[in-house]
Amino acid sequence: MTEEQLYQPLLDDAALDLDAARRVTYVLRQRFRYDYDVPAYDLAHQLIVIPRARHGSLRRRLHSVNVSVRNARVWNRRDDYGNVVVQVGVDMVAASVEFTVVAVVERAGPRVDAALPLSALQDPRLLRPTRLTMADDAIRDLASDIRAASADHLEFAERCCRDVRAAITYEFGVTSCSTTAAEALAGGHGVCQDHAHVALAVCRAAGVPARYVSGHLVGDSGTHAWIEVLVARGGQARAVAFDPCNGCRADSRHLPVATGRDYADVAPTSGRYAGLALGRLTTDKQLGVTIAA
Repeated sequence: MTEEQLYQPLLDDAALDLDAARRVTYVLRQRFRYDYDVPAYDLAHQLIVIPRARHGSLRRRLHSVNVSVRNARVWNRRDDYGNVVVQVGVDMVAASVEFTVVAVVERAGPRVDAALPLSALQDPRLLRPTRLTMADDAIRDLASDIRAASADHLEFAERCCRDVRAAITYEFGVTSCSTTAAEALAGGHGVCQDHAHVALAVCRAAGVPARYVSGHLVGDSGTHAWIEVLVARGGQARAVAFDPCNGCRADSRHLPVATGRDYADVAPTSGRYAGLALGRLTTDKQLGVTIAA
């Protein structure tokens, strides 16, 4: 993709039928800005914002992360889940620092689920609850009811996705990144992250391997979260994506960035610094596509 193509007008209508397109190119632009009231020192920051090199039929074609502060030290590593983790070190931030992200991802041909080794079906990281996905009696009861009505893991995931959406009304600002699945289900309100955590808790309580997915949804101004349930298919494990916030299977409108056990594994931005500064974060994002029918 040329520089001119990168900045051409893009489609961002949530109603687009991207699954029907022969080729889809996603262009992601994202900015994180931290403002400090006094200088901040020894900043060590982490970004999990670059889509994986491969995820099913998706291929990352290019990416960049720019830091506004001179002499910033930037390096990449891969975590235990295969995600790209951008590490940034800065000796001193006088007033503000911006992280600017650009990524281009392409899907050529039909949409295909991510494939994993068959052994992933027994991966304890995808079966054991975390602090955020620990089951209580309500979650265990929901898992038991769904399991009794489901013939296999795929049907279980379909029912779980539907039931979690019905149980939690979308409402911004009533939960936080530390809200547990049990708390979200009891409260009955939350955001996509809460829907994903409850669905994961229900799956894991029933012995169904599942993982958290952070990413973006075409037509949505914020970040998004959903889950992937692992099922056996053709001698492999397939990661079938479900969006419990919207009560549907994830499709080509969903652009995955990273996977893990829960939100804590894949928080887009996190870090620490020394000094007395108080920081304020602002963000913005653009996600658009070009398509070939």
